[in-house]
Amino acid sequence: MLDIQIIRENPDLVKQGIQNKNVEIDFDKILKLDQERRDVIAEVEILKHDRNLVSKEVASRKKNKADTSELINQTREIGQRIKGLDDQQREVEAQLHELMLQIPNLPHTSTPVGTDASENPVVKEWGERYAPDFKLLTHLELGESLDLFDFPRGTKIAGPGFPLYTGKGARLERALINFMLDFHIDQHAYTEVLPPVVSNAQSMTTTGQLPKFEDDMYKIPQDDLYLIPTAEVPVTNIHQGEIIPEENLPIRYCAYSSCFRREAGSYGKDTRGFLRLHQFNKVELVKFTHPETSYEELEKLRRDAEDILEALGLEYRVIELVTGDLSFSAAKCYDLELWAPGEARWLEVSSCSNFEDFQARRGAIRYKPQGGGKVQLLHTLNGSGVATPRLLVALLETYQQADGSVLLPEILAPYMGSAGLHLK
Repeated sequence: MLDIQIIRENPDLVKQGIQNKNVEIDFDKILKLDQERRDVIAEVEILKHDRNLVSKEVASRKKNKADTSELINQTREIGQRIKGLDDQQREVEAQLHELMLQIPNLPHTSTPVGTDASENPVVKEWGERYAPDFKLLTHLELGESLDLFDFPRGTKIAGPGFPLYTGKGARLERALINFMLDFHIDQHAYTEVLPPVVSNAQSMTTTGQLPKFEDDMYKIPQDDLYLIPTAEVPVTNIHQGEIIPEENLPIRYCAYSSCFRREAGSYGKDTRGFLRLHQFNKVELVKFTHPETSYEELEKLRRDAEDILEALGLEYRVIELVTGDLSFSAAKCYDLELWAPGEARWLEVSSCSNFEDFQARRGAIRYKPQGGGKVQLLHTLNGSGVATPRLLVALLETYQQADGSVLLPEILAPYMGSAGLHLK
């Protein structure tokens, strides 16, 4: 959520930033409600001052045994007017809050201005293109021949987009999750957490999923809970409503979770195999940082996700998102994309974002300066470290052999155990 003071003092700057995200917001209505709220508050303060003066006069008259009935009636009338204005203030604030929740975060000044993903610049490329002298198979062909997963039975159980991993495929999925968790804990000093896979409405609002993206989520109406679309939601809300000592920053968490997305409006797009799912696994990285160092921490976060891809020897590139392709809550974002040789295309496996104080304001997540002073909002960041479906696609297609088998990278050996690295 944006600070209303920023909108009030820099309306043109805010309007331009939001327009650069291809979003239209009625700022005139917001500023009108804000002014109405302030006018009501000012009027209430005047009335309270008047009531105090009348109350003092009542006390003085009582002391002198004078008649106070008229003044007491006057205080009652003032009290009723204050109550009416308090009700008006609550109604105006509710309307204003609802509108404020619709405003996306402002892009950071370093985010390139652009309309959509076609304008995203490539800022880094790593690895060599896998181009063997035999016909490359897709992950679907490899998975079927090696009995790694069974999409028809997954569909029978739950519906399209809910994969069933089998045999060595299930072992490989578990191996990737454990490998990434261990890597981030041991190499990058993250603290592991295992969060719930459901969150309440307040937690979803903190991270920006609500109210805008409710149609994209699975809801459990009986309990007013949502299946999480990403571990970013529960992990960011670990410190909801808390004040963190400055000396404890930055805080770094990594978490595995299943993720659930209805993908409303996306039917028919990239629906083959693991390219677009309703349920998938992901290792998530979340940071709580000091505002002055959050962009340094964003670069480190991106680097942490890249280390996973390099350790697995996979070709990847880094995309910097233009303003029109940024998510609702992000001020700046990098996407990491893997090259899938069988699909002959780039596949996104991670988004690394700085939300600045946007989520912290929604969730009242603050820090207390070490040298004293006013409590401040901190900055939150998150990135996939990484999501497994498209990682699995690139891994299988990159390490496939001429005989149709797959020889996995040596770094996964401790996690594959008796299943072995040679899938055949």
